[in-house]
Amino acid sequence: MTTASDNTTPQAPDLEYFGTLHIEVAAPVEVGHTHAGQRRVIPITGGTVTGPKVSGRILNAGADFQVIRSETESDLDARYVMEFDDGARVFVTNMAYRTGAAEDIAAIARGDKVPAQRIYFRCAPRFEVADTAETSWQWLESTVLIGSGRREPEAVIIDLWIVR
Repeated sequence: MTTASDNTTPQAPDLEYFGTLHIEVAAPVEVGHTHAGQRRVIPITGGTVTGPKVSGRILNAGADFQVIRSETESDLDARYVMEFDDGARVFVTNMAYRTGAAEDIAAIARGDKVPAQRIYFRCAPRFEVADTAETSWQWLESTVLIGSGRREPEAVIIDLWIVR
């Protein structure tokens, strides 16, 4: 039995690489300034999912709903559908936070390429696996994945890790 007086050092969880999402996007739709901040919607038009144990595509069925809180901070709420090569479809809700220097964020908004190391872009996707899936991807619904993203002019690339 562990007590409050035990001097145990917490251990960080292990991470296992899941895969990389290459998410193709269209031009942003600027909604305008709302009470939450500058609202923008970026259509998701396709892409790929690749990893050691996963392969598939991202369907033309989703968008990234963004709130630009300041010239340096954005809250991202992307919702889209992945279809794995075995036919399984997975609905993804991917909440993210992105920040960087004002000039780098402005460059991204213009469609310029900014080195990934200059932008802090982290996410925590959640998954809903369709009941019709022939193979078992249900474990995704009860597993935490974390990601590190980067914005390219025509796409968003997200590397995902399973938290063990």
